[in-house]
Amino acid sequence: MSTLTTNYLAPTGREEAWRFTPLARVGGLLDSAVAVSSVNSIKIVNSQNGVKLTFKSAGDQPAISTSDDLATIRAREIVEEISHIEIAANSQLEQPLLLERANLTGKPQASRTLITCGANSHATIILSNSGDAILSDEIEFDLSQGSTLTFVSLQEWSSKAIHLGRQHAIIAKDATFNSIVVTVGGSLVRLLPTVEYRGPGSSADLQGLYFATDGQHLEHRLHVDHNVPNAKSRVNYKGALAGDKAHTVWIGDVYIRSNAEGTDTYELNRNLLLSDGARADSVPNLEIETGEIVGAGHASTTGRFDDEQLFYLSSRGIPAEIARRLVIRGFFAEIVGKIKDEEIENRLMDRIDAELAKVGA
Repeated sequence: MSTLTTNYLAPTGREEAWRFTPLARVGGLLDSAVAVSSVNSIKIVNSQNGVKLTFKSAGDQPAISTSDDLATIRAREIVEEISHIEIAANSQLEQPLLLERANLTGKPQASRTLITCGANSHATIILSNSGDAILSDEIEFDLSQGSTLTFVSLQEWSSKAIHLGRQHAIIAKDATFNSIVVTVGGSLVRLLPTVEYRGPGSSADLQGLYFATDGQHLEHRLHVDHNVPNAKSRVNYKGALAGDKAHTVWIGDVYIRSNAEGTDTYELNRNLLLSDGARADSVPNLEIETGEIVGAGHASTTGRFDDEQLFYLSSRGIPAEIARRLVIRGFFAEIVGKIKDEEIENRLMDRIDAELAKVGA
């Protein structure tokens, strides 16, 4: 357990990276005077051939990436043991590898996980986050040449949970990383899906949805670092908000370095406001240092519920409450459908319906 760190300076809220985050609500995870314990928080639900889970001393397994995120810096100083999931080279998992959180106490904790994908491997991993937690965690992905990983992160926390997380992928030549982030639970959730490339032909597809109701703060800060030639990225996040003081934050930073000729990138964020009193902050950023690219663009929209769609459905005999839910389901269906697991897709949509009912939306 740690109450003192050597290279850590707590944020004040004046920093650009923290200006949207209500620091008083992060449960002591950023307070160096608060005891935060190390935890192995990941367990495998369905073991499979070609998959190995080991636990390594943090001293023997340093981080594979650099980070200036203060929550990550502190977590790295606290965590004593790292969970390491290895996907063997040339293996193709027949079904998604299911992960769940474990050993969470509801008190401040920190964890780190490393997921490595061997050359030419293909895998889908689904991580379910649920229950009560005050957790700061980092998950790093190391994709070897020619590998493909789809990682689905489901934030279905309880209404009191606090989660600060970083999910960072390093993508080698001709490798593909697909990320699907779904955040519908928690009091405060702040996630950093980030990507860097290590060879040409690499690709990242970052999809996400979030649904915030009364008092929830859901924040997603993406960073894509195009630091090699001929790499591709797509970002598509959708959010909906209903209820008083529901707040979402989406930051999309895409950086195309001077040596990243042939880059192809596009990012999109759409937000749907379902009631008064909700606030959606959306900030797309695109920085380009070379003109020799295939394409680069971004877009962000935030709008009210489409009454025309509601009228269209109501005019065909569909009750207004059901019509409203159909429109919202349609808004999210593009991303939920990419999970390709009917049970999970139905569970998420049922959770969204339940949250809508709570706020009378």
